Amino acid sequence: MDSNKLSQLLSHGPYYPEKEFVKSGTSFADVYEMAGWLQDFFVRENSRKEPVCLAVDNKAIIAAAILASLGGGPPLLLPYAFSGRALEEMGEATGFTMAISDRERDFPPNTRIIRPEPGKERGRPRKIDIDGNAPLLRLFTGGSTGTPKSWLKTAGNLFGEAFYLAAKYRIDNNDLLIATVSPYHIYGLLFSVIIPLVSSATVLGDIPSFPAEIRAAVKENSATILAAVPAHYRALKGSGLEADTLRLAFSSAGMLDQDDNENFCSQNNISIVEVYGSTETGGIAARQRFLGERCFYPFTTVDWQINRERLLVKSAYISPGAARDNNGFFVTGDRVESGPDNCFFLKGRSDSVTKVGGKRVDLAEIRDKIKSLPGVSDCLVFPLADPGGRENMIAALVEGRAIEANELRTNLSRLLEPYALPRLVKNTDNIPLTANGKYDLAAIKQFFN
Repeated sequence: MDSNKLSQLLSHGPYYPEKEFVKSGTSFADVYEMAGWLQDFFVRENSRKEPVCLAVDNKAIIAAAILASLGGGPPLLLPYAFSGRALEEMGEATGFTMAISDRERDFPPNTRIIRPEPGKERGRPRKIDIDGNAPLLRLFTGGSTGTPKSWLKTAGNLFGEAFYLAAKYRIDNNDLLIATVSPYHIYGLLFSVIIPLVSSATVLGDIPSFPAEIRAAVKENSATILAAVPAHYRALKGSGLEADTLRLAFSSAGMLDQDDNENFCSQNNISIVEVYGSTETGGIAARQRFLGERCFYPFTTVDWQINRERLLVKSAYISPGAARDNNGFFVTGDRVESGPDNCFFLKGRSDSVTKVGGKRVDLAEIRDKIKSLPGVSDCLVFPLADPGGRENMIAALVEGRAIEANELRTNLSRLLEPYALPRLVKNTDNIPLTANGKYDLAAIKQFFN
């Protein structure tokens, strides 16, 4: 990441000061003035640059805090949730004593709260030489085990990817973005805060998640870009979302079902850009199946290779703390197969292969077979320890019409070997999801306790 580009972003100020950063809300000028006020505050009150918890809903305040951190302020801590438990866990992990907030929250005792108000806090961002490798923020994730994990991201990690995506997909001051995922998830942070900052695009302040909310938000605000997750595209099927203003849509945080992709694209005559990556790696590759792309094409800023079906990547977007091999490559948890014209096909997680009765079983393949059955809209397949021995048994949580375990195994018996048939089957109207549109594994396993 070019440090001069980052310094210019801060020192030049907004290219369109009076333009709305948040739709029907805060202007770009207000964001930068609030950032300058925070810079001055941190110089006076946090000269040791101890990490500061960022727990606000207002995207303009998030943007200002990030600009202040970029301009030499302390690194920011982004919690995975605003509950007292989540904030307490983060406090125990980091020892933060200062937080930026826009409402009452259950912070750990003796936390000093900063409450900037858009339009009231006035300052001018200080001109400094920005180090793209300096810590900018730390994203906390809840994890399926209940133990929070965190990933450090540098200024170069996040802004480098934002500049690249904005240029690649021609996002500019004429665009209005709607994101259906929280800015406390890296995908939501990029599309609802950082990309708008580098492109001068406007972002919707709300985070719609239900089909009617998304449909209304797109139409009423004449949105040009939608950034959503696979669960939301699935929910939009049959919702009647037809928006002439949309020119592009993005999907990330999981694999997008082919039928959901085709339904949305054909209804709106636009392409969904499916971005593949993770919190630790940042963006790696993308595809647009509406344009005939079957495999994922790596970004030009990413080096990649395949070793024994595992995907290895190297880029400026990878978190500093992510383990790398001797050649500087990060080994992902995904199995891939090389495709034509410098692309790759995703074949599933490396940890989706388990042993049942001494036989190797691909859980991703079983999931695909179950989803092909009539009346099944989604399913999740995973191994559970067999209480009667040392082997695993396969469990399946099926969304859609109620289907008995024996009926499911009978239907699958023509498609799978006997040892690969699920022994435990549960039905649900909706598979539990987290606020970021991912499967809630902790809640899902409660079905089988």
